Amino acid sequence: MCKVKSCIFKLQQINVQTYELYTEQISDLLLNVANSENGSNLLMQLTLNAFMKSERHLHQQENEGDYGNGYRERKARGFGKEMILKVPRTRNGTFYPVLLNVLRNEDEERRKLIFSLYRRGLTTEQVSDVYEEIYGKEYSKQQISYLMKDSREEVDIWLKRKLESHYLVLYIDATFVHTRRDKSVSKEGYYTILGIKEDGSREVLSIVNHPTEGATLWQMELESLKERGVQSVGLIASDGLTSIENAIAESFPNASHQLCVVHIKRNILAVFPRTKRLEIGKELLETFAIETKSITAVEAFKNLCSFVEKYQKSYSSLKSFSNERNIAYFTYLNYPPSIQRRIYTTNWIERLNRDYKRVLKMRGAMSSPESILFLMGSVAMEKEYKSYSYPVTTFREIEELKKKQT
Repeated sequence: MCKVKSCIFKLQQINVQTYELYTEQISDLLLNVANSENGSNLLMQLTLNAFMKSERHLHQQENEGDYGNGYRERKARGFGKEMILKVPRTRNGTFYPVLLNVLRNEDEERRKLIFSLYRRGLTTEQVSDVYEEIYGKEYSKQQISYLMKDSREEVDIWLKRKLESHYLVLYIDATFVHTRRDKSVSKEGYYTILGIKEDGSREVLSIVNHPTEGATLWQMELESLKERGVQSVGLIASDGLTSIENAIAESFPNASHQLCVVHIKRNILAVFPRTKRLEIGKELLETFAIETKSITAVEAFKNLCSFVEKYQKSYSSLKSFSNERNIAYFTYLNYPPSIQRRIYTTNWIERLNRDYKRVLKMRGAMSSPESILFLMGSVAMEKEYKSYSYPVTTFREIEELKKKQT
């Protein structure tokens, strides 16, 4: 190290106007430094400091009266190791080296890499291992969490952003995740609302946590959409949660309601023994026909009631499926055949729930609801910026239908 400092001192003391120094001599000095322990880093540090000092000199020539005012230290990385740079200052404080913008961009890229790895399911330990392999620096779990502070704030701001005034369709559903709270672990509900905008593109409007799922809680979340700018909704698709229709009617009384057909078919099949399910499944395909204009919602509900009457003597638990609220399972038949398949289930939001769980499953019970919301929000953000940004043009037929009706 003393040898390295000696070589650097010689380089710093050279005045080429007084001494004639051959190129070979300069090369030898630089080679001695570069070949020594940590020499490459020291040369890089020396070079960057010189660049910034020269830049300040140019700044002072263009801004008379803005005198030098010493230096401040700034940590940076080079060749996998840390450097301490001497950043020049001026009295007016108007000087900012261009080089620092480059270093800042590099820091931002590294933060994005850490965020991306964590979002894709890697634990903080695994993220640290990858980062060390690429950049030569190891981070603890606490340091990784600190580096993701900006990412957490970004996701939090995104989840609270202002929304559009009208959505063609809202899909609502909850998924349950093992969550650590008050020194115990239990499955808690995480509510997601996925919207279809007027141009046909998708947008995740909300992700929130409630320990349980209930219609009252859903009404609370639908009301919160209004506070963020939503004024009207054309259609809301949900599962068959008890009293969910009342919550929807209270929050958006002009919205139509579609109960998920996949859920009711699954529940009906569960009533029958396995030996009869293939046969019953074929009947249900006819009862819940899609992409058709040949039957109305009321007629389809009557067919469901006939199906229940046909089998309820042998399977009495089927009787509940003829409840009048179940006409909402056929709301999709009031829409053009081209979009019936897209609105008769909550499949889109169920796929999003699977994406959430794919990221969460490597971690077991998360440390807090906030950490789960951060990961789920980051997954939703990525989906929106990529696959959700492409409009599904067939949804525009909903608006055309609405105009004809008015």
